[in-house]
Amino acid sequence: MKIIKPSRRFTLVQKLIASYAALAFFSMAAIIFSTAGLYSLNRIVQDIVQNDFAFINSADKLRESLNAQEKYIAKYSILKSPVFAELFHHREVEFLSILKKMQQKPSGNDIMPISASYQNFLAGADLLFQGKIKDFNDYKIAPERVRASIESFYINHQTLLSANLMRAEQKQNWTIQWSLLISFTGFLLAVSVMARLIYTISSSIKKLKQATFFIAEGNFDHDPQLPPGDEIGDLARDFTSMAAKLKELEQLCLDASPLTRLPGNIAIERVLNKKLHETAPFAVCYADLDNFKAYNDRYGYIKGSEVIKMTGEIIYDAVTAHTSEDSFVGHVGGDDFVMVVPSEEAGMVCESVIERFSDKIRGHYGAEDLAKGFTEGKDRYGVKRIFPIMTISIAVLICQDGEYDSAVKIARAAVEIKEYAKEATGSNYLINRRRSER
Repeated sequence: MKIIKPSRRFTLVQKLIASYAALAFFSMAAIIFSTAGLYSLNRIVQDIVQNDFAFINSADKLRESLNAQEKYIAKYSILKSPVFAELFHHREVEFLSILKKMQQKPSGNDIMPISASYQNFLAGADLLFQGKIKDFNDYKIAPERVRASIESFYINHQTLLSANLMRAEQKQNWTIQWSLLISFTGFLLAVSVMARLIYTISSSIKKLKQATFFIAEGNFDHDPQLPPGDEIGDLARDFTSMAAKLKELEQLCLDASPLTRLPGNIAIERVLNKKLHETAPFAVCYADLDNFKAYNDRYGYIKGSEVIKMTGEIIYDAVTAHTSEDSFVGHVGGDDFVMVVPSEEAGMVCESVIERFSDKIRGHYGAEDLAKGFTEGKDRYGVKRIFPIMTISIAVLICQDGEYDSAVKIARAAVEIKEYAKEATGSNYLINRRRSER
């Protein structure tokens, strides 16, 4: 037979942890992703500020410085004043200083055309200051080349600036979109798990409430049909187990004697079958009242019920006093009782029962019958005869491991021994055909 193991299910605590873990994971992922995006965006902005803006600003300064130098040369070529040559060289230092700063930046190689054309411009200026060039118009092409190099540099970095600004904008939009997407995904996942969990708990509680109603109505076979694996599944299993126990208790209560409150035949059979599956030997004591019918006929069923109740109490007290908790007392019906006790304690229990019964039974007879020592009445065949004071006979059957295989066989064997016990006069007990009398 193939055993199918139940599928693994998460507990309610694990489901709660999973929902919060999903929310925390996606929230953390969104934070990390947005932080990384902001860091990357910040680097792009820094690159724009430190390079593109700086180069464009420097290009404007170079253009301004070149225009000033060109004016000073023009004035010098006309007025021949050394003041204009000095001012020119001051601006030259400024221009070269700007170029040097630009060369120190990562993309400083872009200024090589400016530097080369400016060197040609300076060479021509020196020739002009030395008087080797007379007409300024012959020199005018040199600053135009420098200006063209600066303009080309400026346009190139304007293009780079536009591209970097577009890249920064795309990076910003991408970071925002994905951060929102990750956060929203985590939120939806957590809400979905939580909604599913709430629905599961709500529907399960509703089913358990319905199961409670059915159990209260006495329908102990109702199954709430909740899958196992979590706390609610375990609770449903406990409900089912409780219902089975209640059903068993109900059967025992229905089976129990309303007079003695002792378990009846169903419980007796269950106990015997349980004992048969154990290896330890045990004793089955079958107790029966002698001359009970005659007593009942003379004193009535109310007094007879009192005797039955008294006998049940005597047997129960004797078993409780002289044996362990594993022992059992049952009421077969009428004046028949069953005791299941450890084999070594059977004799002590029987003697205690006989002693107490012999002492108390006399209190249920009238003084006249006690004085005679018997009652007069008719037997089951309608023949008038005398009946001694009531006694109790106990048949004791010692059950060894493997000797009996069913409760029915034990009952039959006990009845046979009881017949032998009842043949003797007075209260007595007989253990497996060996009889002890009192």
